[in-house]
Amino acid sequence: MNASTERDFDAVFAKLIQLRADGLVIGPDALFVSRTEQLAALTVRHEVPAVFEGREFAAAGGLISYGGNSAEAYHLAGIYTGRILKGDKPADLPVQQATTKVQLVINLKTAKLLGINIPNTLIGRADEVIE
Repeated sequence: MNASTERDFDAVFAKLIQLRADGLVIGPDALFVSRTEQLAALTVRHEVPAVFEGREFAAAGGLISYGGNSAEAYHLAGIYTGRILKGDKPADLPVQQATTKVQLVINLKTAKLLGINIPNTLIGRADEVIE
């Protein structure tokens, strides 16, 4: 499924229902990141279990998020910006990987609404469980 504007969301979810999709993986995209809460609400309203990269998705009502820590990446960008503003040359700064750990966040409240039983072994591996 493809959505290039917010106006495409309703058509995409209608098609998912028509196809009787068992789930949805939302790819990383600036449009989707900026509409995380809307996408989470749509997945719950249309009863489509979904996974997205940012913690904010699960916090907004999505089923599961699995991805890097955005706050960690922003923190590192701030440190680099500070160093450049203090006179360090960007070419002299070391290359660093912004996110070294992925986070698994499970929203059990949404799982219950969708009638999904999340295994205890998966819950035990989650970095955060929303109840």
